[in-house]
Amino acid sequence: MGRHLLFILTFIFTFLKSFGQDPSFTQYYAAPLHLNPAFTGTTNQHRVAVNYRNHWASLPKAFVTYAFSYDYNIKGSNSNVGFLAKTDRAGTASLQSTTVAGIYSYSIPLTDGVRVMPAIQIGYTTQNLDFSKIILGDQLDFGNSNAPSSDPSLRDLSNVNHFDFSSGVILFDKRLWAGLAFHHLNRPNQSILDEESILPMRISLHAGYKIPILLGPMKSGISSSLNPSFNYYQQGKFNQLDIGFNYYYRMLMLGAWYKGLPLQQDMPQTLNHDALAVSFGLSVNSLNFGYSYDMTVSKLGPASSGGSHEISLILQIAANKRPGKVSRKDKYNPCPAFMPNYLWKP
Repeated sequence: MGRHLLFILTFIFTFLKSFGQDPSFTQYYAAPLHLNPAFTGTTNQHRVAVNYRNHWASLPKAFVTYAFSYDYNIKGSNSNVGFLAKTDRAGTASLQSTTVAGIYSYSIPLTDGVRVMPAIQIGYTTQNLDFSKIILGDQLDFGNSNAPSSDPSLRDLSNVNHFDFSSGVILFDKRLWAGLAFHHLNRPNQSILDEESILPMRISLHAGYKIPILLGPMKSGISSSLNPSFNYYQQGKFNQLDIGFNYYYRMLMLGAWYKGLPLQQDMPQTLNHDALAVSFGLSVNSLNFGYSYDMTVSKLGPASSGGSHEISLILQIAANKRPGKVSRKDKYNPCPAFMPNYLWKP
């Protein structure tokens, strides 16, 4: 019976590996700390971000990812702190991976309003399977699927816990931003069997530019902007390039993206993840809402026919300021990558 269990586990892990070890968000600009720990503290306010992604929603047990983050730049200091929590769940057996992490970044002012911010992230991850949702062969022999399995291989299974280290750096001014991130620097072992299954390091390169579009008779009444950007990441044998733009007008945002340019020709077509994505956003006071839908255009098959849905919420809360002189740190321009249009001044 151990062979049946081994087959199930091998299928699960092979399937997940085939489509990338880490979850990725279409709205990566709305998941700043997940994208790069160096984005910690890149606003002048407290920032809370919540992200939800349902990947291939037509599947009975789809890939579902939740993420929560908080970050803040410490008043009167170049230091910034953040917290990130995320959970990824997939498959019939609810293969689940949960990570909590603390982040520290440091802001280094350069010339002409340019800043560079390196960061480190220390996380702790736990992974597990829910075998109560799997019916093995010996349970069918008993004629009662609720009876526990006698398979001795089950005794060798346990939750996996490990530390996870990441780092990153960004450079930005009031319009341009560029960053590089390295996740899973320690390449932890993620196998729930007594074997070796190394989680490959994920490298991400991303950049964008905010182009002002001024409207009105005096070109000062209404401001809008076009924000093209890209995110390229590589993990093990998997790589992907997301490229597109968001257009901001008053409180509204519209975006269009192409995901997964086939840069590596020797990869099977099913790994290219080619998809078209559209996004919509709304900013009300300090709350930003975003929704995106991915439509697969590659030969991935019927599993992806339901597309992927994603929702993001970002709340920015102004920090209390004491009356009097404004510190030099309070004057710096926030990174334009994650600022709603109404807060941006050309």
